[in-house]
Amino acid sequence: MTISDEIIIQQALRGEQQGYAQIVEKYEKYVFTLALRIVKNREDAHEVAQDAFLKVFRYLNTFRGECKFSSWLYRIVYSTALNHIRTKRPEILSMDNDEKPVVLPNIKTEDAAFQMETNEQKRQIQEAIQELSPDYATIITLFYLFEQKISEICVTMEMNESNAKTKLSRARQRLREIIEKNYADLYKK
Repeated sequence: MTISDEIIIQQALRGEQQGYAQIVEKYEKYVFTLALRIVKNREDAHEVAQDAFLKVFRYLNTFRGECKFSSWLYRIVYSTALNHIRTKRPEILSMDNDEKPVVLPNIKTEDAAFQMETNEQKRQIQEAIQELSPDYATIITLFYLFEQKISEICVTMEMNESNAKTKLSRARQRLREIIEKNYADLYKK
């Protein structure tokens, strides 16, 4: 049984360590993934995630519940990651292929060839997302991976609905262009 965010937040606000631990446990993968999409480096993403959680705990008492807790949290991650990029020296940014997330195959799948093809497509999409600007990578990640609604994305990225829809549309188009350019031979019809 999953405990609701409201209960976890109340525990944390009362100073119960379990509340803090549950927030981290519930959201750490999402926070890291979003940070990685923006900073494009695993070490930096870990640093951003830690900084973001520290900010969440420091300012948890300011969360008023006007939006979903996850939207509020992702807004903090987004801002923290963008600030990290602004203050980071360019020569430290890594371009290693090891920085891209890898999707492991599901061993239970009977059709290994299909699974390998699916994993290859996922890997290519992950690589293509890494080539997007931080804003585009964020909006694609929030919409498709985190399954946030446009209204939630508006809160996270501090924009109005029209801008969010436009940015999502442009991000999709740019992603399509990258995939067609880099993997055209694999997707010929």
